[in-house]
Formats: sequence, structure tokens, C-alpha cells
Amino acid sequence: MRLKKKTKRVLIIILLILVVVLGFLTYQNLFKTKEVKEAKIVNEIKEYGYKLKDNKPAAYKKMFEELKEILEADKVDEEAYAKKISEMFVYDFYSLNDKVSKTDIGGVDFVHKDILENFLQNAQSTYYKYVENNIYGNRKQALPVVSNIKVNSVKQESFKYGDETDEEAYIVNMSWSYTNGQFADYQKEGKLVFVHDGNKLSLVELQ
Repeated sequence: MRLKKKTKRVLIIILLILVVVLGFLTYQNLFKTKEVKEAKIVNEIKEYGYKLKDNKPAAYKKMFEELKEILEADKVDEEAYAKKISEMFVYDFYSLNDKVSKTDIGGVDFVHKDILENFLQNAQSTYYKYVENNIYGNRKQALPVVSNIKVNSVKQESFKYGDETDEEAYIVNMSWSYTNGQFADYQKEGKLVFVHDGNKLSLVELQ
């Protein structure tokens, strides 16, 4: 049985529409670049160069506000300063869930400029090595988030780093846990050493 010319035209139009729709969907999936949202600075402590971006978790944002309060007081409580940046470093460095790739290293705001390059290289080749890319927000990988951070002790003593010596460096011993028991075998304690770097305290050693 032969199709009428009108029926043939309808079928051809339907096929053309299907080809256009499938072509558009293929283009969307394969060629069109998804929009990447750039993180914006929403708060800062200018005299110390600390900046807070809008993509940080709520827990870190709260710690940043607490740090700002410490540093903007009429007289800075330096021990409280050392404790707070120790907490912030531990949370930001050891929490991987909010990082977009293995090169998105946490805690860098608190690392001394003279060791920063080596610090980044070591982090990328060790703790951050297997962090999958999440630039488009579609990562399925389970990653750790730090919780229950505790400052166990703080003391000041002489500490030599490179050719310099700080007679009143801060040695801070920390412990912490993770929100998911899956990461119970991950590092849960450490010693941080901060030296005076102008008006700042900067991390020079992490154990």
C-alpha cells in the first residue's frame, strides 16, 4: 500500500524535527561548556591579608568571623590568634569535600610564604592526590569533612626555620575527627608551628 503524498510530507517533517532535537541535545552534552561559577570574596581582614570566599562551608565562615574579632580588638590576644588559625588550618586543609580539584589546597592563607611552594607540591602528591575534579559540581566521590577540632596544648619556644630563628614561636598540638566514620583511619592529630611574620603568625612546620 502506497502512502499518500501528504502523509509522506508529515513523516519527513517529523523526522527533520527529530534530527534537529537530537542534534541540539548532542551539542549540549558534548560541546557546550557548562558555566563555572567563580568564587567571590565576601569578607576580609585587610591588615593581615586574610580573605574569605563565598564557597567556603558555614563552619569555616564562622571561624573566620571569630578570627576577625580577635584581630580587630584593641589589643590582640596572640595566643587566641594562634589557636584560631590552627583550628582554621586543620579544618580547611583536612576537609576535602569542598575542594574542586587536587590543586585546590586548603589552609594556604596561613602558610609562610617561604615554604608555600613546597607545601603545595607535597599536598598535591600526598593527601590531595586522589581528589577528583568537581569544577562542574557533579562529583560522586566521598571525601572527608573535619569535625570536633580540639587545641590540646599551646606553648611558646625558640624555633629555627631556614636561616631565621623565632624566639617566641607558637607550638600548637591539635586533634580532630571526621563527620563520617569512613575516614576514621585518616590523620586525626598533628603539631603546628607558627612563627612571627610581620604582624602575622605563619605556619612553617606541620607534623
